Amino acid sequence: MTVNWELQGCCDRNQRIFIAAVGVSTVVILLLWRTFLLTPFKLITVFLHETSHALACKLTCGDVEGMQVHANEGGVTQTRGGIYWIILPAGYLGSSFWGMVFILASTNLLTTRIAAGCFILALVIVLFVADNWFLRWLCIGFVVFIAVVWVIQEFTSFHILKYVILFIGVMNSLFSVYDIYDDLISRRVHSSDAEKFAEICPCPCNGFAWGVIWGIISFIFLCASIYLGLVILS
Repeated sequence: MTVNWELQGCCDRNQRIFIAAVGVSTVVILLLWRTFLLTPFKLITVFLHETSHALACKLTCGDVEGMQVHANEGGVTQTRGGIYWIILPAGYLGSSFWGMVFILASTNLLTTRIAAGCFILALVIVLFVADNWFLRWLCIGFVVFIAVVWVIQEFTSFHILKYVILFIGVMNSLFSVYDIYDDLISRRVHSSDAEKFAEICPCPCNGFAWGVIWGIISFIFLCASIYLGLVILS
């Protein structure tokens, strides 16, 4: 009975730390939203957005001809072939999905290391696909950043890598929802992914409607990541 109470207390403590970390990350992101301090993390969200387009293209037998991320938080991925109606929504939804994956990975030290390793691998791969030097330097910068944080975690008792991965996950989730609202719902951009998707989709939804649908899905990813994180830690 004592052991059971100790296990329950440990689970409750881990859940409280997880919720607190998500809450603190959210508050920090909102407070620093319009400052330069958050810019690198916004850019890495754009990186994951474009990487999701590229991954969807490769998974549907297409070719990725190039990728760019710009200082103004914009990006573009040139693809040839593949299934267009899968590639188009993959950017916004993929970024939200990776946000959820990072948040869930942060609940365990092993999965944190796996997520960090996969993230570094993705950065190295994109380094050789990038069409502009800004994206290359972004990849190099985050490879160094994650590597340094990883080394600090391995040689100290502070699990800083876990919180960095969590922060990147929360950042991706929040920025994806905001980006969908800003690009697809609050204003009509005829060159947006949602408008292009509406043109090829046989259903009567326009770009605005698809923006709302994608926004709801992204918000579900965010809520699911918190719920599943608590389940994992229970």
